[in-house]
Amino acid sequence: MLAPEQAAQEEDNMQKIDQVYQKRLERHFDELKWLYMELYGNDAMFQELCRNMELFFTDREMDLKEQDLKREAHGDWYKKNDMLGMMFYIDNFAGNMEGVMKKLDYILACNVNYLHLMPFLETPKGRSDGGYAVADFRKVQENLGTMEDLEKLTAACHKRGISVCMDFVMNHTSEEHVWAKRARQGEEEYRNRYFFYGNREIPDQYERTVPQVFPTTAPGNFTWLADAGQYVMTTFYPYQWDLNYRNPRVFNEMMYNFLYLANRGVDIIRIDAVPYIWKELGTPCRNLRQVHTIVRMMRIIGEIVCPGILLLGEVVMEPEKVVPYFGTVEKPECHMLYNVTTMATTWHTVATRDIRLLKRQLDIVDGLPKEYTFLNYLRCHDDIGWGLDYPMLMEEGIGEVSHKKYLNDFFRGYTGSSNSRGELYNEDFVTGDARFCGTTASMCGIERAGFEQNEDMMRSAIQLDLMLHAYMFMQSGIPVLYSGDEIGQVNDYTYKEDPDKSADSRYIHRGALNWELIKTIRDPETVAGRLFSGLDQLEHIRRREKAFMSTADTWTVETWDRSVLCIGRQYEGDKILGLFNFSEFDKTAWINEKDGMYTDLISGQSMEAAGVNIPAYGFYYLKRKQEEV
Repeated sequence: MLAPEQAAQEEDNMQKIDQVYQKRLERHFDELKWLYMELYGNDAMFQELCRNMELFFTDREMDLKEQDLKREAHGDWYKKNDMLGMMFYIDNFAGNMEGVMKKLDYILACNVNYLHLMPFLETPKGRSDGGYAVADFRKVQENLGTMEDLEKLTAACHKRGISVCMDFVMNHTSEEHVWAKRARQGEEEYRNRYFFYGNREIPDQYERTVPQVFPTTAPGNFTWLADAGQYVMTTFYPYQWDLNYRNPRVFNEMMYNFLYLANRGVDIIRIDAVPYIWKELGTPCRNLRQVHTIVRMMRIIGEIVCPGILLLGEVVMEPEKVVPYFGTVEKPECHMLYNVTTMATTWHTVATRDIRLLKRQLDIVDGLPKEYTFLNYLRCHDDIGWGLDYPMLMEEGIGEVSHKKYLNDFFRGYTGSSNSRGELYNEDFVTGDARFCGTTASMCGIERAGFEQNEDMMRSAIQLDLMLHAYMFMQSGIPVLYSGDEIGQVNDYTYKEDPDKSADSRYIHRGALNWELIKTIRDPETVAGRLFSGLDQLEHIRRREKAFMSTADTWTVETWDRSVLCIGRQYEGDKILGLFNFSEFDKTAWINEKDGMYTDLISGQSMEAAGVNIPAYGFYYLKRKQEEV
């Protein structure tokens, strides 16, 4: 029981926080109402939304409210140079949420303070799309734990300075969701939450302008429900029914789910497939104006109720369609976006040993406002789609179809002196298009080198792996590791033995974490030990050097060698040059920075930043010596 003085102090704090809520509401109310009424024109539903927002604020735990206040006061809290993410499936990593809590010391040993828990909400077995077919937004999969376990996990992470990210699947629900079940039974209210049609007339009109996401494994954008005698829109898979955001009830209810999950202690909400959430006849149903209205309202609602949380947008599209999801500096939308195109271009660079396309891509990102924060990664749970800048490649006589085939052949180890291993996903035998699946280690050659017991090949593969991570750390934004990459985990082919997974080659890089390998991370003779220690050194350099702040000035430097990339970073007078050789041959970077001597942060060697010789797949972090400025 609290002493009278403590109780009075706590009551006073609560009153002050309540007053803060009213100030937040007043600050955003006019814009939120204007946007809502523009989209829906329904004052009663808007008033309901406001009432429920206040209820969710009231229910928010005091420690989360206090965290909100701190993060409000330091709006750039997530842009520091110590931010490092890791993503994993809970069952693959540690069995369940309780298991993850027991592994937090390992996560800290990886220097990670941003944890992305892959989809863990209730999904039907065998028809889950890796967890993205949600049957209940307020229930954890039973094998992973409960909502109470989630709250315990987020609280334990917060005590250790770790933020937690989760996926929020806004575009669709599982056909097993209660709304879908009631819609299937013919209840008009619930059919209006989806897109139901009694014949092909309107679905056919949509099909004329809407591209197919999975033309081979899930062709078309509609599914016939024989038991209901209706077609339903299913952009992704037949068991994932698209939500109708033209219905304000859908928006309100999904915002209540969003706030419910934020109140469980989640810090980062990853909005899945955000470009798809508004549908309009006669359009591609991608990136429509109304999508941005919805995301802006979601941002405002978060800033009123739980401003300590961040919105992370999943926009897997070309740069000019990605950037608008940041909104504007005055009216922001997502706090962070994935740097998808740069990731794909990075692997293109590995396969071609030509950095020109990558350099252009980095220049585009570097030219954006510093308020825009990208998440950078080499691999994730998904496949790699080769969405490159083909107009530029065409200038070199490189065609889109032929180049995609080359990349897929290269990373399967078929051509281009490649040591990579992996598999194709969603191969279209008509167009020849396909996506690629594989872990970072396997794509770098570690799998083949281990299978052939070839130490020279292994040394080269590990060097390539470390160089790519060193390069990723130099990019503008926040780096995210894919669990297993820190120990060089290779492709897992056992998915083919599971009937629920065998048809989806993405499970080749979704294998369970090998904790036996982790036991060897302190042994410098093992692959896991060599990679773990190398990454640890890079991560400590990044955390120590302020030039790695995500708001630092970044640029590329001409090296006069198509295989060598140079990235510059500068913050408050500190300047670092990163040099990266994407070739298996020794190269020279013909830079000539005439501003003093530099120190290589990897080896400690003092050198000039001019005519730098770089070994095969080698890299340098060159820091300008302050005394020479």
